[in-house]
Amino acid sequence: MGAERQSHFSQQDRDASDELQEQVNQAIQSGLPLRIQGANSKAFLGREVAGEVLDTRIHRGIVTYDPTELVITARAGTPLSELNAALDAAGQMLPCEPPTFSDGGVGDATVGGMIAAGLSGPRRPWSGSVRDFVLGTRVITGLGKHLKFGGEVMKNVAGYDLSRLMAGSFGCLGLITEVSLKVLPKPRLCTSIALEMDSARALARLAEWGQQPLPISAASHDGGVLRLRLEGGEGSVAAAHDRLGGKSIDPAYWQALNEHRLDFFTDGRPLWRLSLPTNTAVLDLPGDQLIDWGGAQRWLKSDASGSDIRAVVSAVGGHAVCYSRGLDESPFQPLAAPLMRYHRQLKAQLDPHGIFNPGRMYAEI
Repeated sequence: MGAERQSHFSQQDRDASDELQEQVNQAIQSGLPLRIQGANSKAFLGREVAGEVLDTRIHRGIVTYDPTELVITARAGTPLSELNAALDAAGQMLPCEPPTFSDGGVGDATVGGMIAAGLSGPRRPWSGSVRDFVLGTRVITGLGKHLKFGGEVMKNVAGYDLSRLMAGSFGCLGLITEVSLKVLPKPRLCTSIALEMDSARALARLAEWGQQPLPISAASHDGGVLRLRLEGGEGSVAAAHDRLGGKSIDPAYWQALNEHRLDFFTDGRPLWRLSLPTNTAVLDLPGDQLIDWGGAQRWLKSDASGSDIRAVVSAVGGHAVCYSRGLDESPFQPLAAPLMRYHRQLKAQLDPHGIFNPGRMYAEI
């Protein structure tokens, strides 16, 4: 292995897959469930799980990274900050811009948690989700086997794509031990601008601009100001800025939005994430709304009941997830009977003993 690739490795790197596999097999034999966790930075999202803690942080380190191949492979317990630092040093990035919800210290989010939660940042509608960049995984199954799925190249598309199925599964289907991710070069130029307008006009303009070749990579509206991020070549970004107008703003806004550090997120009301079809109009819901993803994602701070919020969102073809615990039996959108049946069948196939994070998403799985 060359010196360039060696330089990305941490002195704390450790392959603890045998220990993790042994803990899983003991749980299978005893019939006791496991509560899979990394840094617990996303423990607030989902139902509480009772079980023996399985901490992935003992299994960490970047396994391989060759910038020329645009692929990085890391163990599940690797801090996301460490992976991002390695990519940044090579002028590359995770395009899905996953949030960490951590402070970069003791609670530093992990790569495994990023995949399990499947959350993406402001660039999501223009670049893709976490799932779109997963090339392959190694997973300890509910039968106690340590298996490899997928590969490290984009052309590996044969067979059932279990690797991408793990994204957003919240640890309910298996224990991710390693993941290979496609990465991309950072854009040459990034400019952020703000334009004053109301929500209805902002959504209308975003729908219009979405049909045009503009280098928009993030779009957010707080009720009075539309903020855009323009990324790409110097010429295209400059031309778009001239055309759209607006004043330049601090690009740190997007990280604050992604990590929920804006004032909007700090009051005590319950927080809801609303996922909506493109070009959905302003929703008539009590509380305050923050538009993200160019309108496809709305953040809602409201004391309204979950049933009322979900009724409004479902009527336009969307779904709602509560980011505040203790309000609903499940914070996730209730599933229709056919979908729940598929989820239960999948759980039974991949985790027949029901030991992995039982009930984290729904009581039935």
